[in-house]
Amino acid sequence: MTNAQKAALTAVEQMTSAFQNGDIDGVMQSYEPNAAVVFEPGKPINDAAQLRAMFAAMAEFKPQFTYSGHDVHVAGDIALHIAPWNMIGTGPDGEKIKETGLSVSVLRKQADGTWKLVIDDPNGSHLMAD
Repeated sequence: MTNAQKAALTAVEQMTSAFQNGDIDGVMQSYEPNAAVVFEPGKPINDAAQLRAMFAAMAEFKPQFTYSGHDVHVAGDIALHIAPWNMIGTGPDGEKIKETGLSVSVLRKQADGTWKLVIDDPNGSHLMAD
């Protein structure tokens, strides 16, 4: 991996870590203002208050993510991150929750050299469903 690919991947890993730890401020700092997150296929959200509320609600399930690989492509100041994921959490009734998906994210390199998410679709695998 090139340094740019590693830096973009690090941004995704930092967001995931913040989310798993319930650090919603850290999650939000991983995104550019007006970033779009697709929690539900076909329904992107780019309002910061709505995103914060969605992440906070989802953090209540104490999600733990694993990725089975990462594909990162960089073209100038834009990066594409693709990764299959598995999540295990706990519902309000104490039942285990298990989900899987395909994350497809676009990141942009910032003036300070860091990378931030611009578009984040953790449900990219819905297109593969029968």
